[in-house]
This record gives sequence, structure tokens and C-alpha cells, in this order.
Amino acid sequence: MQKKEEKSEFPMRINKYLARQGHATRRGADELVARGKVLINGRLAELGDQVRESDTVELRDSSKPKKYLYFAYHKPVGVITHSPQEGEKDIKQSVRGGVMKDVFPIGRLDKDSSGLIILTNDGRVTDRLLNPKYDHDKEYRVRTGDALREGFKKAMESGVNIEGYLTAPCAVRKTGPKSFTITLGEGKKHQIRRMVAALHNTVDELVRTRILNVRLEDLPSGEWRPIEGDELATFLQSIGL
Repeated sequence: MQKKEEKSEFPMRINKYLARQGHATRRGADELVARGKVLINGRLAELGDQVRESDTVELRDSSKPKKYLYFAYHKPVGVITHSPQEGEKDIKQSVRGGVMKDVFPIGRLDKDSSGLIILTNDGRVTDRLLNPKYDHDKEYRVRTGDALREGFKKAMESGVNIEGYLTAPCAVRKTGPKSFTITLGEGKKHQIRRMVAALHNTVDELVRTRILNVRLEDLPSGEWRPIEGDELATFLQSIGL
């Protein structure tokens, strides 16, 4: 995987720095700071502190290394991947199994979509999968409300203007009069739905089937499975871990 060139992100907030180092999620890092477990250049860190590239960050009384967990989860339609509002159901309420209490979803998949979500307690994965400086691809299966027009594939692949933003080139394969698969290397909010709408159609069904080498395959809706062995090794290697 190749990094894209960009300016240094330092200084960065201490919770983001600790998450990138794999010590905790950002929320967990805030808890470590609040409990006086984090030092920056020998002094106790405070919530909101900025870390420079030259700074020395230490953890006191850390029990690291922590056992990292990785799961593939088939999110059903109607389940929220971010903070739920009143009456909504999030992944924590949906996933069965006590081992899942320590993990969190990487990225989002909107309420009306279903498919693959990666769950982990490894904060490093969050940065590598969501940071635009890292290349990665995700594949989706889409069913539309109307038949795909002639030129739809070419228009989607060459980039679509969605409210002033031109999407990056992608790969599209038509699988039926009203269906196609699409592989994206970026992840703008509701991107596929907005691309299809810009081409005068609607999305009736959207399923994420792959993130890098991790595939949904026949995993039942609402169920999860561990990512391990060669699959895990390839996944971590592909994001530089």
C-alpha cells in the first residue's frame, strides 16, 4: 500500500496520538489522561494537550500489550453505526456475545444500508482505514429503482459531480438491468447514493461486501465472525501494521 504525500499532522491531540499508537480508542485515551496515566515530556498530560513530533509520550502503570480483537460483522438494515438517537438501535445493542463489549465499529454504514463492518479494539486500524492518506478499497452490491441507462457505467467510473465534489475514478460492473457492483477507494458520506442520484436514479438496496481482503460472503445478517489467521495477517499488512 502506498502512502499519499501530505503535510505532517503534528501537532495532534493527545487522544488521537494514543489511538494511533494502539494504546486505546480516543475515548479510552481521554480516560487514561484523566486518570493521570499519561506523561508528555515528563509532565502529566491534560485533556486536549497537543503532541509535537519531537515530544516523548509515556504511559504509567500500563498493562499493555492488550489483546487485539478483530471481527467481521454483517450489519442489518436499520442498525446505526454511530451514536444512536432516541428509538434507534446501534451495533452495541445488536451484536450478541460478551466478547463484543470491548470493540467498536470502524467507519460508518448508513441506516438504510447493510453489509460488512469491521469491529475491533485496535485504535490503529481506525486511523489506517479512515485516513485519506492511505489507499484502500471497499466493494458494494447495489440495486437501483430504475433500469441503468446506457453510459451509466462509464459515467460512474470516470467520476460524478456530487454537490461540487468530483468523485475519484472507481470500478463498476453491471450485474443486471437494475444492479451493479462498485469498488471505491474513497468514502464520502452517502457517496454511492449521491452518485446514483446525480445520474437520475435511486438506490433500493446497498450492501457492502468487501473491505480490502475481508469479505462478507455468506455471513448471515446480524451475525459476526473473527478475523484471524492468514486473513488477519493480510488485512493488517495491507494497512501497514
